[in-house]
Amino acid sequence: MFQRNAMLEIHLHIKNMVCNRCIRVVKESLEKIGLEIRDIDLGHAVISGEFVDKNLIRNVLLEAGFELIEDKKHQLVDQVKSIIIDLIQRQSLENMQQSYSEYISARMQKDYHQLSSLFSSYENTTIEKFIILQKIEKVKELLVYDELSLKEIAFLLGYSSTGHISRQFKQITGFTPTGFKALKFHHRKSLDSVI
Repeated sequence: MFQRNAMLEIHLHIKNMVCNRCIRVVKESLEKIGLEIRDIDLGHAVISGEFVDKNLIRNVLLEAGFELIEDKKHQLVDQVKSIIIDLIQRQSLENMQQSYSEYISARMQKDYHQLSSLFSSYENTTIEKFIILQKIEKVKELLVYDELSLKEIAFLLGYSSTGHISRQFKQITGFTPTGFKALKFHHRKSLDSVI
């Protein structure tokens, strides 16, 4: 346990925060133990309080299905993952003017090759593969909703054609998009378990 001045901000890096609902749950969990939330986003929260018990924070996060990340390199990897998830889940990719590597590098304000090497060493996969897996999970979600055609989904996610999205989808899932839609059970993964 340690004490902090209420005016100091404490930055928490939190694993498994992958959606708006996660943000709400983390916010409520931290407020429940008397912490003031100054800012919160995917994978990150800024808190303040007169008395901060990291063990209590760690435990309340674990109860809610999250994990406090204290290793600086792991924090960087988790930030990369959060940026990718945010980009694919919340934004439209059809008009993206820069490559994923340029986007990630600009958001992190770090050299992409260093981030890529660090990411691969921690996750045993490349950033590029992680992006593809996240996009395929988004495709699955959009196919299940059945509101957009495959052509519209391809456009929305920045694919060059329906052929490209279909080949990539089949390579990852073993199904064509049409075959996947026809399944009785749609095998989707939670975003925090996509690797």
